[in-house]
Amino acid sequence: MSGDRILLVEDDKEIREGVEIFLKSQGYEVFQAADGLEGLEILKNQPIDLAIVDVMMPRMDGITMVARLRESFDFPVLFLSAKSEEVDKILGLNMGADDYITKPFTPMELLARVNSHLRRYHRFMDRLHSRAEESARIYRAGGLEVNEDTVGVTIDDRPVKVTPIEFKILLLLIRNPGRVFPADEIYERVWNERAINTDTVMVHIRNLREKIEVNPKEPKYLKVVWGVGYKIEKQP
Repeated sequence: MSGDRILLVEDDKEIREGVEIFLKSQGYEVFQAADGLEGLEILKNQPIDLAIVDVMMPRMDGITMVARLRESFDFPVLFLSAKSEEVDKILGLNMGADDYITKPFTPMELLARVNSHLRRYHRFMDRLHSRAEESARIYRAGGLEVNEDTVGVTIDDRPVKVTPIEFKILLLLIRNPGRVFPADEIYERVWNERAINTDTVMVHIRNLREKIEVNPKEPKYLKVVWGVGYKIEKQP
């Protein structure tokens, strides 16, 4: 979406400047930072719609930065990571990133990811701020409640903070209690694109469990059917 503000946090100056030139040519406003500390300083003074964050950086790495920004911000975060940083990718998603791109990447690949996440984020925020509908669409499974209109999640009347992607996954499952969804179907229905890497789904499911389950290792609501997929368990 033209005019959106993107925070680019990357210690390699050539990559930073190349990505900035390309994103600006697509109508985005770009703010550069060379490490996590600089990135957090920019967030204090500038409204940001999406962040692109390198994993490995001096002074403060990307994973630490994202963990801190998630205390205050919900906008999409895309990690940049080298192929050798597989563990860091998964850890990064656990810390609150929405997606990752492996270096080297093409400008068009980056643009496609940026556009896709911004579209979903703006739809999410529009729905969050809209209260026009008279009757709320609320789905329940035991003490788990998902309100589609207010984009709210509660467990035993306690509000639970989830990301836009986590909400879409949870809504898909709770609207179909007992039905098992394969990871690739979840990806295609939530991301609205062909499933290529379903590891992202696994990480978001794990994050959801940490938020909605009393004991994530023995989940009451969000179950895995090994070798098949995921489901919200029907509750009495």
